[in-house]
Amino acid sequence: MKNTVTTFQAMKDKGEKISMLTAYDYSTAKLEDAAGINGILVGDSLGNVVLGYDTTIPVTVEDMIHHGAAVARGAKNSLVVVDMPFLSYQTSVYDAVVNAGKIMKETQCDCVKLEGGKSVCPQIKAITDASIPVMAHIGLTPQSVNAFGGFKVQGKTLEAAQQLIEDAKAVEEAGAFAVVLECVPEKLARKVTEAIHIPTIGIGAGAGCDGQILVYADMLSMFSDFSPKFVRSFANVGEIMSQAFKDYDAAVKDSSFPAQEHTFKIDEEVLDKLY
Repeated sequence: MKNTVTTFQAMKDKGEKISMLTAYDYSTAKLEDAAGINGILVGDSLGNVVLGYDTTIPVTVEDMIHHGAAVARGAKNSLVVVDMPFLSYQTSVYDAVVNAGKIMKETQCDCVKLEGGKSVCPQIKAITDASIPVMAHIGLTPQSVNAFGGFKVQGKTLEAAQQLIEDAKAVEEAGAFAVVLECVPEKLARKVTEAIHIPTIGIGAGAGCDGQILVYADMLSMFSDFSPKFVRSFANVGEIMSQAFKDYDAAVKDSSFPAQEHTFKIDEEVLDKLY
């Protein structure tokens, strides 16, 4: 059965945990979907993981559409969320609605995600008023990494913690159906989760959130450039892939691949008649 935004709310209401992972291509999305993952985020983290950028800042709407459409084709049951990239919604409410609509129409995703609290509430309201579901994202918001002075835990002071709670309440009131809490102290994240009715999805925010999300390449140990403290490796797929690549290289060079079972046959009579 296809997961929807109401599925997420029902899961929170029942006390059931929500699982989410990122994906950027058809094959990965299909595997995650078959595994029963509740939601798949086509994150602008593709800038780091797929495109090799240092930050998510260079990612474009076209990038998100290209990858989002592939994921949507592979995920039949998981809720598919596509990130709105940097400057696709901050410039104006009008731009936010136009770009959200473009992403929805051209990817066939289920909803969009954007970063920010009170400052983007007009955009959240306008997008939801256009019948496009919105997932919010507060705490450490990677698109604002330059303003934060790096990737740092958010909400550690009284003022910052209070602001986080107010932001969570504000995005809920604006119409967001869920909110991601990134790099937030566990007890604060739990307090935020209890203060709002919509589901919270944690990444580096402890087990008190209604759900969890990880970048799939991190939890499979495929991305070696940087590994955050909050990541747990569920399988060392990166090492398996690396060894397989080496084995393939060796097999090609010693002519053990392709073997007879990997080749197609032709009638010898046909060969004899060639000139």
